[in-house]
Amino acid sequence: MNGTELGVLVFFFVAVAALGFFAARWRRAADHRHLHEWGLGGRSFGGWVTWFLLGGDLYTAYTFIAVPAAIFAGGALGFFAVPYTILVWPMVFIFLPRLWSVSRKHGYVTPADFVKGRHDSRALSLAVAVTGIVATMPYIALQLVGIQACLDVIGIGGNGSTWQKDLPLFIAFAVLAAYTYTSGLRAPALIAFVKDTLIYLTVIVAVIYIPTRIPGGWSHIFDAAQSHLTTPNPKTGKPAGSILLAKGTTIPYATLAVGSAMALFMYPHAQIGVLATKSRNTVRRNLAALTAYSLMLGVIALLGYMAIAAHFTAASLNGNAQHAVPALFDWAFPSWFAGVAFAAVAIGALVPAAIMSIAAANLFTRNVWVDFVRPGASPQEQTQVSQLASLVVKFGALIFVLSLDKTTAINFQLLGGVLILQTFPAIVFGLYTRYFHRWALLLGWAAGIVYGTLVAWWQSSPTQKHFGSQVATIPWTHQKAYIAVTALVVNLVVLVVANFVLKAVRAPAGTDATAAEDYEFEEAAEGTTPQVASAVL
Repeated sequence: MNGTELGVLVFFFVAVAALGFFAARWRRAADHRHLHEWGLGGRSFGGWVTWFLLGGDLYTAYTFIAVPAAIFAGGALGFFAVPYTILVWPMVFIFLPRLWSVSRKHGYVTPADFVKGRHDSRALSLAVAVTGIVATMPYIALQLVGIQACLDVIGIGGNGSTWQKDLPLFIAFAVLAAYTYTSGLRAPALIAFVKDTLIYLTVIVAVIYIPTRIPGGWSHIFDAAQSHLTTPNPKTGKPAGSILLAKGTTIPYATLAVGSAMALFMYPHAQIGVLATKSRNTVRRNLAALTAYSLMLGVIALLGYMAIAAHFTAASLNGNAQHAVPALFDWAFPSWFAGVAFAAVAIGALVPAAIMSIAAANLFTRNVWVDFVRPGASPQEQTQVSQLASLVVKFGALIFVLSLDKTTAINFQLLGGVLILQTFPAIVFGLYTRYFHRWALLLGWAAGIVYGTLVAWWQSSPTQKHFGSQVATIPWTHQKAYIAVTALVVNLVVLVVANFVLKAVRAPAGTDATAAEDYEFEEAAEGTTPQVASAVL
């Protein structure tokens, strides 16, 4: 065990945990009993807070651990994450301000609230809510895997009994659960300042310093990566990959990028950062400014190639590519700065995990508990239910971590994408039109979920019998694609056919609770309180 690295990591870990508890006193709510205070930070975040909150929310342990690990293991295909984050910002700039406006006007706390109001369908709202909750759990699990990878490299949990290996996950779970329960969304919003500062510091130092530790610098890094990735594996007889896309990987690469971009802001944790802002202009400005993170992601991805050039192999990492970046930091940096880098990864996991659990808890409270169990629940009861639900969501994430193969953690995020992308028609189409019948949207969602889940279940890998890959063969072709995209195609086909039939038989379409002008609504006048939906009054 490296005592210096552990000491620095523990220092920052304790500091941000204390900051998380202090956040309950930061921007203290006038009435903390309302769910929009605990779950949306009072809808009061301005430009700087939102920029750090969204950055801390969207650039996670997936960014720092899973993406470089995928590139370390397979080369160029793992770079799909870079164009994915380039595509996403202009895409969401178009529709997210509309979601903010209608949610602000009607006091919606979750995207499922909007779906219910727009389409007059509790069943469709429930489908969106349950999908959001389930899809978020493997994403939270990915954050906990990032923490465990750092602790393994430091020397804690890497060897020993099963409970010793998993102990870091339970510690992270306990700390995360405690400050999320007490402080709500204010905790990750405040901690995000520390998280982003540490990550930018680590990335800048890594991209400048690590190549100086490798003879030949960047030229050798790319040469070593190409040589290593194209060498046939003795067990399979096939190369692991290449620094350029190999034949047959263009469609998987493109669909992974496009599908992930379409799915990102369908996640409830991504939308909660938008709904928590105080104005529509704040949303616009931040969506434009957040493109700076895409440049950082491209640099982070190259850490996978640096690990290859530093002579790390799957065997030297005990078969776990998730250790590539932590092992690289441990090798290249002095112990004290390696501890800072590990702290950046750990805090970079805690912030989004907190936001994800809050977003999922809000969905359960508003769209399951209030709609189907306790329609008359008081504001205080809703807040308490959401606090407890956030604990249950984290427990579900632990089950994902303990039951799925952690050596390919990027699958955790991609598996969530297969599910959450099926809510795209109900949410995004609904922001512009009610042409599609509510029952058709529900049938399309069901078809996409069933197809995507079954196909993902059938995929195996050398280390996992089920859910081993999120890329599969397109039916009736020899091409492969991201399962989320093919499932969305199934969803849309069913949606169009069912919509035609339902309109032909004049099935009741329900009543739209929104008006056209609601989608252009600006912030309330200075000093006024945001409207709270009737369900929480």
